[in-house]
Amino acid sequence: MAKAKQKSVASIKTKRLKSEQSHLHFAMTAKNYSIIGLGIIVIIVGYFLMDANSVDGFMPTVVAPILLVVGYCLIIPVGILYNDKSTDTVEITEHVITKDETKTVQKTVSSNVKAG
Repeated sequence: MAKAKQKSVASIKTKRLKSEQSHLHFAMTAKNYSIIGLGIIVIIVGYFLMDANSVDGFMPTVVAPILLVVGYCLIIPVGILYNDKSTDTVEITEHVITKDETKTVQKTVSSNVKAG
Protein backbone atom coordinates (compact mmCIF):
# COMPACT_ATOMS: atom_id res chain seq x y z
CA MET A 1 0.00 0.00 0.00
CA ALA A 2 2.80 2.42 0.81
CA LYS A 3 4.38 1.94 -2.62
CA ALA A 4 1.09 2.68 -4.35
CA LYS A 5 0.66 5.82 -2.27
CA GLN A 6 4.19 7.02 -3.05
CA LYS A 7 3.70 6.31 -6.73
CA SER A 8 0.45 8.26 -6.94
CA VAL A 9 1.79 11.25 -5.00
CA ALA A 10 4.89 11.29 -7.20
CA SER A 11 2.78 11.32 -10.36
CA ILE A 12 0.76 14.27 -9.04
CA LYS A 13 3.95 16.16 -8.19
CA THR A 14 5.40 15.63 -11.67
CA LYS A 15 2.16 16.78 -13.32
CA ARG A 16 2.09 19.86 -11.10
CA LEU A 17 5.75 20.65 -11.85
CA LYS A 18 5.17 20.34 -15.59
CA SER A 19 2.22 22.72 -15.44
CA GLU A 20 4.14 25.22 -13.29
CA GLN A 21 7.26 25.22 -15.48
CA SER A 22 5.68 26.19 -18.77
CA HIS A 23 4.07 29.60 -18.86
CA LEU A 24 3.72 29.81 -22.63
CA HIS A 25 1.90 26.92 -24.19
CA PHE A 26 2.91 26.41 -27.79
CA ALA A 27 0.07 24.08 -28.59
CA MET A 28 -0.05 23.94 -32.35
CA THR A 29 -3.63 23.18 -33.30
CA ALA A 30 -5.50 23.48 -36.58
CA LYS A 31 -6.43 27.08 -35.73
CA ASN A 32 -2.76 27.95 -35.19
CA TYR A 33 -1.81 26.47 -38.56
CA SER A 34 -4.65 28.29 -40.31
CA ILE A 35 -3.59 31.63 -38.79
CA ILE A 36 0.02 31.02 -39.84
CA GLY A 37 -1.22 30.05 -43.33
CA LEU A 38 -3.17 33.31 -43.52
CA GLY A 39 0.02 35.18 -42.57
CA ILE A 40 1.96 33.42 -45.32
CA ILE A 41 -0.74 34.30 -47.86
CA VAL A 42 -0.64 37.98 -46.78
CA ILE A 43 3.16 37.96 -47.15
CA ILE A 44 2.95 36.42 -50.63
CA VAL A 45 0.37 39.03 -51.69
CA GLY A 46 2.67 41.76 -50.33
CA TYR A 47 5.60 40.49 -52.37
CA PHE A 48 3.37 40.12 -55.45
CA LEU A 49 2.21 43.75 -55.13
CA MET A 50 5.80 44.91 -54.60
CA ASP A 51 6.79 43.22 -57.86
CA ALA A 52 4.93 45.83 -59.94
CA ASN A 53 7.17 47.82 -62.28
CA SER A 54 5.79 51.17 -61.21
CA VAL A 55 8.18 53.28 -59.13
CA ASP A 56 5.64 55.93 -58.15
CA GLY A 57 2.67 53.59 -57.78
CA PHE A 58 0.54 53.40 -54.68
CA MET A 59 0.50 49.59 -54.45
CA PRO A 60 4.25 48.86 -54.52
CA THR A 61 5.29 51.77 -52.32
CA VAL A 62 2.51 51.89 -49.71
CA VAL A 63 0.27 48.82 -49.63
CA ALA A 64 2.92 46.13 -50.18
CA PRO A 65 5.20 47.19 -47.27
CA ILE A 66 2.17 47.48 -44.97
CA LEU A 67 1.08 43.94 -45.90
CA LEU A 68 4.59 42.60 -45.32
CA VAL A 69 4.88 44.23 -41.89
CA VAL A 70 1.42 43.01 -40.88
CA GLY A 71 2.21 39.50 -42.10
CA TYR A 72 5.63 39.19 -40.48
CA CYS A 73 5.10 41.19 -37.28
CA LEU A 74 1.44 40.58 -36.46
CA ILE A 75 -0.19 37.56 -38.06
CA ILE A 76 2.67 35.03 -37.82
CA PRO A 77 3.41 35.74 -34.10
CA VAL A 78 -0.31 35.62 -33.29
CA GLY A 79 -0.49 32.26 -35.05
CA ILE A 80 2.39 30.93 -32.95
CA LEU A 81 1.20 32.29 -29.60
CA TYR A 82 -2.56 31.77 -30.03
CA ASN A 83 -4.00 29.58 -27.28
CA ASP A 84 -7.41 28.08 -28.03
CA LYS A 85 -10.09 29.25 -25.57
CA SER A 86 -11.92 25.91 -25.75
CA THR A 87 -9.15 24.23 -23.74
CA ASP A 88 -10.24 24.00 -20.15
CA THR A 89 -8.58 23.14 -16.89
CA VAL A 90 -9.07 19.50 -16.04
CA GLU A 91 -9.54 18.59 -12.41
CA ILE A 92 -8.03 15.26 -11.42
CA THR A 93 -9.34 13.61 -8.27
CA GLU A 94 -7.34 10.75 -6.84
CA HIS A 95 -8.33 8.55 -3.93
CA VAL A 96 -5.59 7.34 -1.60
CA ILE A 97 -6.76 4.63 0.80
CA THR A 98 -4.91 4.03 4.06
CA LYS A 99 -5.74 1.55 6.83
CA ASP A 100 -8.72 3.24 8.48
CA GLU A 101 -9.39 6.33 6.47
CA THR A 102 -9.89 7.52 2.94
CA LYS A 103 -8.18 10.71 1.86
CA THR A 104 -9.08 12.53 -1.28
CA VAL A 105 -6.33 14.47 -2.90
CA GLN A 106 -7.48 17.03 -5.44
CA LYS A 107 -5.01 18.68 -7.74
CA THR A 108 -5.83 20.91 -10.65
CA VAL A 109 -3.67 20.31 -13.67
CA SER A 110 -3.98 22.43 -16.78
CA SER A 111 -3.89 20.51 -20.01
CA ASN A 112 -4.91 20.97 -23.61
CA VAL A 113 -8.12 18.92 -23.50
CA LYS A 114 -10.98 20.36 -25.49
CA ALA A 115 -14.22 20.81 -23.60
CA GLY A 116 -16.87 18.64 -25.16
